[in-house]
Amino acid sequence: MMWLESFFSNAWHQDLIATLITFAIALTWLRIMDALAHRGLIEQRLSRKIIHIGTGPLFVICWNFFSAGIQARFLAALVPLSITFQFFLVGIGVMQDEAAVEAMTRTGDRREILRGPLFYGIVFVICTLLFWRESPVGIVALMLMCGGDGLADIIGRRWGKAKLPFNARKSWVGSATMFLGGWVFALGFVALFNGLGVFQPVLDMVSVSLSITLIALAATIVEALPLRDIDNLTTTAVAVLLGIFIL
Repeated sequence: MMWLESFFSNAWHQDLIATLITFAIALTWLRIMDALAHRGLIEQRLSRKIIHIGTGPLFVICWNFFSAGIQARFLAALVPLSITFQFFLVGIGVMQDEAAVEAMTRTGDRREILRGPLFYGIVFVICTLLFWRESPVGIVALMLMCGGDGLADIIGRRWGKAKLPFNARKSWVGSATMFLGGWVFALGFVALFNGLGVFQPVLDMVSVSLSITLIALAATIVEALPLRDIDNLTTTAVAVLLGIFIL
């Protein structure tokens, strides 16, 4: 049973309220991070990665507010779609949002939003529409991007002295964090949804954990490649492709 189901007899009403709740949670989280970065309480690079790590899991948790209706995934996808469209408008200069620029860019250049943050949002829209709660593939791919890639940058920049031989921008510590962080986030969220009875039939978590290990390893290898600013796309793509076959 989804979390709001007992309060509504109409699935559309449930999903509209679920959409509003999800919007409220996402926008509150983003505005808190924007405000902290704008006031200089956290540095831009760190705020950018905290947003990267935290926004996705909050959104995926909110999937449990929605009904089993066919419209649910489309209404849920409106949340990242709307926010991503706003990012696009800020990135091209149509909309002014200095706090968002400071929170989501490395250098304060609004055009940076048109790369990593924009791709991040697009990936969430696609995975929500394609996989929703019917398959763990989308959750695994998204959590590898959030927990793995996000933590890898934070930990790698601080402790990653030994660089990879084929990519001087990446470190062994960062790649290890990508693997471990992504694995923990992905396995944790799949286990949570499985425990809530979302997946039918119930998943064998031993088998799933082995599959997630292989997917996390492949995503880590791809993330380590010298492909700047598109790792949100590449790591998710390899996770989805592998997940379709082995999850």
